[in-house]
Amino acid sequence: MLKFIGGVLIIGAATLFGFLKAAHYVRRPKQIRSLISALGRMETEIMYALTPLPEAFVSLSKQVAEPLSSLFRITSERLLKSDGKSTREIWQWSVNDVWTRTSMKQAEQEVVLQLGAVLGLTDRSDQIKHLRLAISQLQTEETESREEQRRYEKMWKSLGVLIGALIVILMY
Repeated sequence: MLKFIGGVLIIGAATLFGFLKAAHYVRRPKQIRSLISALGRMETEIMYALTPLPEAFVSLSKQVAEPLSSLFRITSERLLKSDGKSTREIWQWSVNDVWTRTSMKQAEQEVVLQLGAVLGLTDRSDQIKHLRLAISQLQTEETESREEQRRYEKMWKSLGVLIGALIVILMY
């Protein structure tokens, strides 16, 4: 009886691990889409509403889900009490703090960091160009992430169950 319970627990743990890895592949395209949407809203805030960056970030933090909400909120708070730091430094700092909580990869982080290098430094039309470039690059990454999701989601779910079963078979 004890062996049976142990086997069930091992299979359950391995299955849970597989499903958690699969969930990572599901979250990534959603988070990229959310980031694209937020950058589109930022473009509107800058272009039409002429909103200063800290206020635009506060507005965006209320419109997107976590963990991106934290990125915009933290950046806004840091910009308001900047202590002489540049927008680029604050943006990098915020992105590095929040990025580990996302399912996005290094490629998306690079796009976001490149965008942060020009935010607040140039005129409105140049910032809009950089926002559109970032959106375009993120759309490419979203397409790739959907392909990865299609390829790896089912694999990780199945692999979790199979590895658990293999461990149980090898133990008995």
